[in-house]
Amino acid sequence: MNRPFASALRAQSSSISPWSVFWIASVAVFLVSIDVTVLYAAFPAFRQAFPNAGPADLSWILNAYTLVFAALLVPAGRFADLRGRKRAFLFGLLLFLGGSFGCGIARYVALLTAMRAVQGAGAALLLPASLSILLAAFPVGKRAIAVSLWGAISGLAGALGPSLGAFLVDRFGWPWAFFLNLPLGTIALCLGWRMFNESRDPERGAPIDVLGVVLLILGVGAIAFGLLQSEPAGWTSPRVTLAIAGGLAMLAAFVAWARTVRAPAIDLSLFRDRTYCYVNLASLCFAIGFAMMFFQTFLFTTGVWSYSLTRAGLAGSPGPLLVVPTAIVSGRFAARAGHRFLLVAGSMVSTAASLWFALMPGLEPDYVHTWLPGALLTGLGVGMVMPSLSAAAVAHLPPARFGVGSAVNQAVRQMGSVLGVAITITITGNALVRLAEFRTLCYLQIALGLATAAFCAPVDTRPRAPASMASH
Repeated sequence: MNRPFASALRAQSSSISPWSVFWIASVAVFLVSIDVTVLYAAFPAFRQAFPNAGPADLSWILNAYTLVFAALLVPAGRFADLRGRKRAFLFGLLLFLGGSFGCGIARYVALLTAMRAVQGAGAALLLPASLSILLAAFPVGKRAIAVSLWGAISGLAGALGPSLGAFLVDRFGWPWAFFLNLPLGTIALCLGWRMFNESRDPERGAPIDVLGVVLLILGVGAIAFGLLQSEPAGWTSPRVTLAIAGGLAMLAAFVAWARTVRAPAIDLSLFRDRTYCYVNLASLCFAIGFAMMFFQTFLFTTGVWSYSLTRAGLAGSPGPLLVVPTAIVSGRFAARAGHRFLLVAGSMVSTAASLWFALMPGLEPDYVHTWLPGALLTGLGVGMVMPSLSAAAVAHLPPARFGVGSAVNQAVRQMGSVLGVAITITITGNALVRLAEFRTLCYLQIALGLATAAFCAPVDTRPRAPASMASH
């Protein structure tokens, strides 16, 4: 690129509103987040399309994406710092779109799972790069609002994924759950190439920690495999015990490795901060319950109440509509008073929703009286908790560690999603769910909701008064 053209491009980019940058970056986080949950609705369709594959095999269509995404998230952020945030964003989006197209045309479970892993790699490049680009576009005083809205869009996408996926799968077939990404992603690719400025920070960049990534994928993957095999083989089966023990051993090896390498896949030194540690434990518990909740909703409404996929999607839509307005109000409250109250109260609201679902729905469909109140409570709880966890995780980290701190928190959530899917399929055992199994899952979510609230209780992110004010 010649210098006059480059200068003109920079001048054009500098005149662009930060909110234009926000919306382009938000398209990326929307696609990344929706792909975590959009396939919950497609699971029964996969069962029909691949009759020779068991539920455990089909679960990797969901988990391959999430697992690779989680393991690569932090190294991808460092790669973006080293090679350029705009370059990482565009390359990640290309990879994500290529994986989406590959998934849509795949006709074998193994190929579909492999393409989901490609999608996950693209998503890992996209997410931290989009956050860095977003932060650079806004003045310091408006970054908290922008990040809260960015997190709210992520929560909205995750919540809308099952409903949107249900409509597409029911009307057009399961490949359209993947083709959905192509038009929006292509628009974001073109606008990002034209409007984003390139930036890098070589001092914060580092090569990908290949061994650490492999240990993370194998560790979490082996535990998920052990959980999935427990239903057909039994908990005492050598296959199950060896898989879970091996997974734990690999995670222990990762911890040992991460203490010796300069730039590990997950920076464990972040967890020395008390608030950061508790927020991530809460994020793990909430993510496990979040994945279970949306997955079992479709299994129940289609399996027990015999809803069509489209009707099941509509049944799940009122809750997600509350996520963004709740998140906006919550973000303003947190800016003044910190996140503790929102996190604890939101966790208890989510727990109340799980209790409602455990007690109220029966074999006979009664949406308005037995399902809708629980769905509204769920949307309220998600809107209070999910964006607040993102903001609380980095609230008191130094600016230089904001990006990696956010990426680690996102990685912890994705690992929780892997475990949530594995637990759900372990309990249900097939693509349908019976009332007793549904209630068992609800009771587990109650326990996870209470654990989330307990971990959030010590969190302190109240704004810190300047020393000069504190002395008066």
